Amino acid sequence: MAIKGSLKEASLPDVLQLLAMGKKSGCLAVADRQNFGYIFFDQGRICYASIVNRRDRIGDLLVKNGRITPDQLAQAIKLQGERRDKKLGEILLGMGVIARDELEEYMRLQIEEAVYYLFTWTSGTFNFEAGMKPEQQDFLVTINPESLLLEGARRIDEWSLIEKKVPSFDLIFEADRLKVEGTDAELSPAQARLLALMDGARDVHQLVEESGLVEFEVGKALFGLLTAGFIKRTGTSTPKSEVRATDARVMEHQNLGIAFYKTGMLDEAQREFRRVAELRPMETNTAFYLGLIALRQARWADAVEVLKEAQEKGVARHAVLHNLAFALEQLGRIVEAEQLYGEAASKARDDIRPMIAWGVAALKRQDPGVAQGRLARARELVGAKTPPAIWYWAATLAAAGNGEVDEALKLGREAIEAYPGNAVLRNNLASLLELVGDLEGASILLKAALVEDPTLPQVSKNLGDLAYRAGLYDEAFEAYERAAKLSPDLGEDLHFKLGNIAYKRRDRERARVAWQRTLELNPSHQLARANLDTLGGPE
Repeated sequence: MAIKGSLKEASLPDVLQLLAMGKKSGCLAVADRQNFGYIFFDQGRICYASIVNRRDRIGDLLVKNGRITPDQLAQAIKLQGERRDKKLGEILLGMGVIARDELEEYMRLQIEEAVYYLFTWTSGTFNFEAGMKPEQQDFLVTINPESLLLEGARRIDEWSLIEKKVPSFDLIFEADRLKVEGTDAELSPAQARLLALMDGARDVHQLVEESGLVEFEVGKALFGLLTAGFIKRTGTSTPKSEVRATDARVMEHQNLGIAFYKTGMLDEAQREFRRVAELRPMETNTAFYLGLIALRQARWADAVEVLKEAQEKGVARHAVLHNLAFALEQLGRIVEAEQLYGEAASKARDDIRPMIAWGVAALKRQDPGVAQGRLARARELVGAKTPPAIWYWAATLAAAGNGEVDEALKLGREAIEAYPGNAVLRNNLASLLELVGDLEGASILLKAALVEDPTLPQVSKNLGDLAYRAGLYDEAFEAYERAAKLSPDLGEDLHFKLGNIAYKRRDRERARVAWQRTLELNPSHQLARANLDTLGGPE
């Protein structure tokens, strides 16, 4: 279950302590207005942290500490531009300009600085998603959160003083050159570096960006320079509301939207992509992401609308067709969905998902033969790899629906061998075993599936059927009741049998409720109607 809340109600250090004590693994996303950062945990220890749209500081840290030269950093950045799947640290290692242990030391420093910066956020929201891992991070370090809390608290205290003189990063400062040249006061390296950049045009954001210093170091240096009278405030940079929609600004909202989407903060992601749409109406990928968000929120009609818009704007990737087809499928428009799945499958080269979905659509159209053909093609695309669990689910049902029971059993057994913890696949095989008369084997599989996922109503329903068939009515009643609570609309047969068992127990009122529900689901159920008529007579 996700852990989420407001930073006004729970401070970030408190949240970190909670995750550390619980030895959690996953991603803690933190949002404050237009700012977004995330901290990844591995068994309660911090393994990565970053702020979206904040320049990657690992190269700057290495240059500042004399570990690499500015030219080497420039070369690595150029290579990274050509190989976007590689992290900067990975490229520097490949260049042979730094050792792995040194790189990990500075990565630790980078992570610590990102966490300290997040500690300064006192408003906004946080959201923890278990199981998420950082992308393309090959050189991970792990840090005990408790080791960051004391230093973080000290920095927060200092920030409260710094903010009195530097309340906004939009401020512009200019150096008093005469006063600086006439003093014998010794400047810190950070102060000297910033003074060289203060020309009355750069705001604090730009000073942070161009100095290679982290925000805390810049703030502390500015505080000292202001206190000594070496710099003065000359104005503020242009408010963001007046800035034209530059490529950088659009990219900022896109990056935030993607980060919010990946961490499950869907409302925030939708806000950012809508902002992109306002700034650049012809941006082709915006409608696609808005469609993905609508899908995850089960807003099927909205998803159809925006994904069609993506098509109209020329986004011809198979992923658009696939997701549009899925939305149509959820709306019951199977014929349209099947056509789009077919188009998506023809465009996809290595992605077998559209082909599998095309096969599932045929199953829903009750054409198992066609489904088998499409699923067989998907299996060819997989090659020597194990097909995904949904392929086994669909292929087993298609074979059974086509009357090929032996093939269905073979696929069912292969499925639970490949995915031993999948309750749905166990349920499939159990149904087949019951069909061929192996009731004991079916019961063993269903009980194991119930342990693996007690929330699946069909598993409880099938267990109830086995017990009912064996005359174990108390066991059947318990299983049926559980299934009915999980899915009240599972089927009239479930409620009819519940009524039968209740009547055997002389619980006439419970029997009446169950048979009435049977008729609500199927008004033509004659036995349920006859039973209710019997109840209506004298006892």
